[in-house]
Amino acid sequence: MKETIQRLNDLLQIVPDKLRHIREEDFVFKPHQDKWSKKQILGHLIDSAANNHQRFIRIQYEDVPTIVYDQNRWNELNHYQELDTEHVVSMWTLFNEHILEVIKHIPEENLRRKGNTGLPEPVTLKFLIDDYVDHMEHHVKQIIQY
Repeated sequence: MKETIQRLNDLLQIVPDKLRHIREEDFVFKPHQDKWSKKQILGHLIDSAANNHQRFIRIQYEDVPTIVYDQNRWNELNHYQELDTEHVVSMWTLFNEHILEVIKHIPEENLRRKGNTGLPEPVTLKFLIDDYVDHMEHHVKQIIQY
């Protein structure tokens, strides 16, 4: 868990400033009608944070909760493309700073608890936390090179 916590912490130290230096026209540019802009990709990461925050909490006290979401509808209904860029960057940053604190305080025994996420089988909380940071790194690389 220490490595995953460190990776998330490193992202939070490096990424917000880099996001704020992306030109607005580059941030909102959509390469295709069916593709997300960089701003929408960041919004997707906010949606991921919202859903994973629930998973990280509820798995610790519920018996194998099911938490799934439609990523395209969430992105569309949150209107990230139209929101002020600073709002989107700040939201991503603050939400993930909070998630980092949540993760730091999860007892070791709770990391083995499981939840359903739409995968064929329930997965452990540890898997979800590691996957969350992997997913974030993947999408951050699509937005910026850090």
